Amino acid sequence: MSDVELIVCDNAEVASRVVAEHLVTSARRGGHIALSGGSTPRPAYELAAELESDWGLVDLWLGDERLVPPADERSNFRLVREALVSRVRVPPRLHPVDTSLAGADAAAAYAHELEPVVLDLAFQGLGGDGHTASLFPDADALQVTDARAVSTPAGLEPWVERVTMTISFLAQARCVLYLVLGAEKADAARRAFVEEPETATPASLVRSAAGRTIAILDPAAAQDLST
Repeated sequence: MSDVELIVCDNAEVASRVVAEHLVTSARRGGHIALSGGSTPRPAYELAAELESDWGLVDLWLGDERLVPPADERSNFRLVREALVSRVRVPPRLHPVDTSLAGADAAAAYAHELEPVVLDLAFQGLGGDGHTASLFPDADALQVTDARAVSTPAGLEPWVERVTMTISFLAQARCVLYLVLGAEKADAARRAFVEEPETATPASLVRSAAGRTIAILDPAAAQDLST
């Protein structure tokens, strides 16, 4: 699809480095960055912290969050804090979701905090089912256009309620950046970046409306892109 810049790297390590360099470039410019959770981005975050120790110009946001305590191993806040924020000399301002609240209240509070924000970079992952952030296939959240964050039911293991940025808000980002690694993501990558957009593949719907959308992949994840 012409709306996505596809970059296939030699291996997963190189892909993580390319993403880290994008994060560092954004950090040096300053502004607002939304980060994703899960296991895939950790090496990129750690490398970004090695490459740049001053993140003082940056506000970091969570593209989505599980409603678990901040110290819980499933917490995206914990991941970002451990892998990036705690490793730099001058830390960014990290904006957590208030996970002590019920889902709708937590989402409303985060949406309110995001009200004046335009993201300079929205860093996204991709699930094997085609989801990104906590925007799951055919979910009601995909239709929301009047809020910057919404709550979503427990639609994927671990089975906990979540808060996620919406498609309409992510589309305002100046750059949407995906990192996709592994053969288990190959089918989802094809559906997200090659085939026509559809609600069954939420990542196919998340694009920067006026800026760049970039997908960084390793060869395993990219193997079906030309089919």
